[in-house]
Amino acid sequence: MTCNVFIDGGVGTTGLEIGERLAGRPELALITLPDDKRKDADARRAALNDADIVILCLPDDAAREAVALIDNDRTKVIDASTAHRVADGWAYGFAELEPGQRGTLEQARFVANPGCWPTGFLALVRPLVLAGLIPADWPVTVSGASGYSGGGKAMIADYEGESGPPSAFLGYGLGLAHKHAPEMLRYSGLVHPPLFAPAVANCYRGMIVEVPLQLRAMPGAPSLADVHAALSAAYAGSPIVSVAPLAQSSARANIMIEQVGATDRLDLFLFGNEATGQALAVATLDNLGKGAAGAAVQNLNIMAGLPETAGLRL
Repeated sequence: MTCNVFIDGGVGTTGLEIGERLAGRPELALITLPDDKRKDADARRAALNDADIVILCLPDDAAREAVALIDNDRTKVIDASTAHRVADGWAYGFAELEPGQRGTLEQARFVANPGCWPTGFLALVRPLVLAGLIPADWPVTVSGASGYSGGGKAMIADYEGESGPPSAFLGYGLGLAHKHAPEMLRYSGLVHPPLFAPAVANCYRGMIVEVPLQLRAMPGAPSLADVHAALSAAYAGSPIVSVAPLAQSSARANIMIEQVGATDRLDLFLFGNEATGQALAVATLDNLGKGAAGAAVQNLNIMAGLPETAGLRL
C-alpha cells in the first residue's frame, strides 16, 4: 500500500534534505505543489488533507497554521519546527529517547521532530538520568558547535555572502534562554534547565555536543566504566546510534565536527581521566541529518510501519 506524503516547506534547507531521502522509494508517493501554489491556502489545504503523512518544514507560526488547515482525523503530522516540541498531544520524535518511545511513535498521529542540539544532549543525558547516575536535580552543562546550515537560509546567506563568513566560531544564546532549552529540560528528566552554551562554526554541516561530568562529585562517584555501561545498554543493537568502546575513545587525540559526515548517524563517545574523576560525554551528528531531515524520515518510517532505516544515510 502506497503512503502519500506531503512536505509543506519542501524548498527550505530541511525540506530539500527530506525530499532527497524520500526520492525513489516506491512505497511512497510525494504530493507536490507548483511554485505558484506553494503559498496558496486552498492548494495547501488540499495537499495537507490528501496526505497520509505531512512533514512540516516551516516557521513556528506557519506550522501551527498548517495543522489548523487539516480538517480530517486521518492525516498524520511530523513537525520539524519548534512549535510543538513541548505541546500537549504531541509525541516527541526521538525514537531512542527511552524504552517504549518507539512504540509511542508507532501509535502517534502528531509527532514533533527534535531539535539538533537536544538530540545530542538527550542521547547523552537521558540514559544516565534513567540509570540514576545523574540525579534529577544535578547542575548539568552542555556546549558544543554546529554547522551554520542549522540557522537556515538567513545564516547560510550570512556565511556564504560576498563579505565572507562573520566568524570562524560564533557563540550565541548568551541570555541562557535558548529555544531548545524547554525540550532539553522536559525530556531529560532533569528538574532544572541545563546551562546551555551553543556556538556556530564556519562549516556548512556537522555538530559536536559536549556534556562534562565531574564524576568524583556525583552521587556514588561513578566510574567511567559505569557511565559507559549505561550508554552502551541504552543503544545496544541500534542501527543509528553507536557508542564507541572506551579503549577506542581513549586512543583518540581529537574529534572533528565532521565525524559522521553527511549521514543520519549519531555517534557517542566517552572521554575521561580516572585520576581526576572527570569525564566528557560527546555526541557527534549531522545537524541536517539525525538533527533534522534524517530524524523526520526515521519518524515517518516508524509511523507508516516501514523499515525504520529506509532512505537513511548510514
